[in-house]
Amino acid sequence: MTFAYVPGTSPGHRLDARSKLFVQIAFAAAAYAHTTPRGLAILSVIAVGCVWAAGGTVREVAWGYRWAAPVLLVAPVVAGATLGTPWFRVERALSTGLASYRVVIILLVAGAYVRTTPVRESRAAIQRLIPGRIGRILGIGVSLVFRFLPLFRRDLASAREALHSRGGDARPLRDRMRIVAVAGLNRAFERADRLALALNARCLAWNPTLPRSRFGRLDVLAIILAGGLILAVVLPQL
Repeated sequence: MTFAYVPGTSPGHRLDARSKLFVQIAFAAAAYAHTTPRGLAILSVIAVGCVWAAGGTVREVAWGYRWAAPVLLVAPVVAGATLGTPWFRVERALSTGLASYRVVIILLVAGAYVRTTPVRESRAAIQRLIPGRIGRILGIGVSLVFRFLPLFRRDLASAREALHSRGGDARPLRDRMRIVAVAGLNRAFERADRLALALNARCLAWNPTLPRSRFGRLDVLAIILAGGLILAVVLPQL
């Protein structure tokens, strides 16, 4: 799955964007409050359920976030390694491994949100939850990120494919990374310049007509789920 909206009729597509944001926030809070094997196992079931409700599969979402895999896999090894005896501390590696897995399931829920929510609905949800100028600024920022992040990733992939087609795979890894990064940044700056020109030409509206949003029956279930996750965070602190 690419990091972009996919049209569909799944239960996740029928939810209001505000309900999905509430579930995301509550899930992330619960994941940080219960970084234990038992807690993460329960949250894993919820994360898989969110992906299923979005009409996707765990494999698709995981492939969309494959860029994060090297960091998440190496982190436990680095955390457990020591410069002297015993050379490797299992407890440190286990703790960091659980933290890495926590990031994985949070990304699964985030991927389900992106798959089922158009950019305009995300912007509308943020502006309705945070009124005033701050909400409008945040809404515009989120919409631009969601629109241009897939393009930036596509530009990097195109630069890498062009490098390989010209025999660049024979170059050292450092040179290949530098060439792809420079090409990606150049394309990003070019897109930013064109975006600024387009916004000026179209007289950017601070208060555009937002898409209609309303809660349905499925939103009640989503809010109950989010409320249960919040209680799981708050109750142990009482």
